[in-house]
Amino acid sequence: MMRKEEETQLTGATYITAGSLICSLISLTSETFAASAFLSLTLFILGDAAAALCGKAYGRIRVGEKTLEGTFGCFLVCALLTGLVFPHLPMFLSKWDGVFTWMHIIVFPLGIALLELFPIKIGGIKLNDNLYVPAAVSLLVLMR
Repeated sequence: MMRKEEETQLTGATYITAGSLICSLISLTSETFAASAFLSLTLFILGDAAAALCGKAYGRIRVGEKTLEGTFGCFLVCALLTGLVFPHLPMFLSKWDGVFTWMHIIVFPLGIALLELFPIKIGGIKLNDNLYVPAAVSLLVLMR
């Protein structure tokens, strides 16, 4: 499932490794930061996969290089994980130092889905979302 541009450039796997490194550095600060990094990386990786699969299978409405259907798939997977899985992981809530509210179940997945849909450009250079989304969402999760 390599993308056309990955034939001549770094692959998404390289960027997700770098994004994971950033989250790892964030996680060294405290257990709360570690839980936030774990949450954001898990949501991003599974949401990104859902976006790619839904976008390829059902994508009709394009927004740049992405599709709204892929974005919806990303949001749905992340919302289900945030609402149904993470609150029941042993010891996760105590490390995360909180509870999940409906706002979290909507805001975290929405943040990931929107960051996936709209790429960030700096001086004409489009950043790979695998690099910045996990770190950005880690910071969003910490602001809860």
